[in-house]
Amino acid sequence: MKTSMGMKNQRRMALVLIYALLTVGAAIVLYPFLFMVINSFKPGPEILHNPTSLPSRWTVDGYVKVFDTLNIANLFKNSLIISGSVTVLNVFFSAMVAFALAKIRFPGRNLLFSMVLGTMMIPSILLLIPKYSLLFNWGWVNTYKALILPVAVQPYNIFLIRQFYQRIPDDFLDAAKVDGCNLWGVFWRVILPMSSPVLATVAVLSFMGAWNDLLEALLYLRDESMYTVQLGLLSFQSEIPGKNAEQLWAGTTLVTVPVVLVYFLLQRHFIKAFSGVGLK
Repeated sequence: MKTSMGMKNQRRMALVLIYALLTVGAAIVLYPFLFMVINSFKPGPEILHNPTSLPSRWTVDGYVKVFDTLNIANLFKNSLIISGSVTVLNVFFSAMVAFALAKIRFPGRNLLFSMVLGTMMIPSILLLIPKYSLLFNWGWVNTYKALILPVAVQPYNIFLIRQFYQRIPDDFLDAAKVDGCNLWGVFWRVILPMSSPVLATVAVLSFMGAWNDLLEALLYLRDESMYTVQLGLLSFQSEIPGKNAEQLWAGTTLVTVPVVLVYFLLQRHFIKAFSGVGLK
């Protein structure tokens, strides 16, 4: 009896320790976001003198001035076009490539997959100049194509989806073939419906990467009407005096909110994607 009580106490203490560590971790992760949101409701001078304190006077002047001085609707539209296109293309094409590498047996399949993984080892900064030269010669500079098509397929996404597909039993594919499905039918009617966890994970990663990208937009976009939220915020930052710092914090909050919403709406799929729960 004492042994049983002792084991229960140990489990209880272990749970308390785990939840305490998770609470500390959550606080560390959430603090920068809360810091940003709180400062967006402060007057500018108070941000400069007391950046870590709660507002002595809550104000939405920063948000009002951002909408007055920055064409935030156009910036959001441009970023949504780019991020949405990158996300859709990555999910679809990465899923197709991963399906071929995981479920279709053909000569050189393993070599091709090794080459895909090998591209992940090349620092992207090394490709910056040749990539810009190539896109400039094609006339893609100052177009959305320069920000969408070069990243329409990402090797990490292919790797992630392939690992998920390998956990799908071949019996499902064989049964679909017996029912008369060709390879496209198997992919579209069997594989994709079973892949929602990993596809949602790839969608989140692709959207966040495209939405937060500044370097590519800085390199390829010239026309202000085509600016993304990150590029618009960068140019906006250089024009904001210190006394109006609340505008910068308000703009940063507005830019961050869509990414946070997308993540929280789809984050439950992350566990399913990496644990295979979605296959059960």
